[in-house]
Amino acid sequence: MSDTDKIDAAVFRRLLEHLDEHKHVQNIDLMNLAGFCRNCLSKWYMAAAEEAGQSVDYDAARERVYGMPYGEWKKKHQTPATSEQMATFDKKSDV
Repeated sequence: MSDTDKIDAAVFRRLLEHLDEHKHVQNIDLMNLAGFCRNCLSKWYMAAAEEAGQSVDYDAARERVYGMPYGEWKKKHQTPATSEQMATFDKKSDV
């Protein structure tokens, strides 16, 4: 593994730690502000695994990103999106 790959991996791990420390930040907030969310990271993780010749299904990728099974995370930490959050999301989706 190259030094760049090691740094990239460390940054990814730090991003996951940061998201884990800020569970109050909802996926809709991430989508509205940054254009990606934890589910996007899960899909990217799954795609990167496939590129590396590994098979990782979506549930396993989400567990890696969320730090627990998605259903458990959703029950413990996900709140319903507000009408304001959805309006922002819908506005960005129209562009």
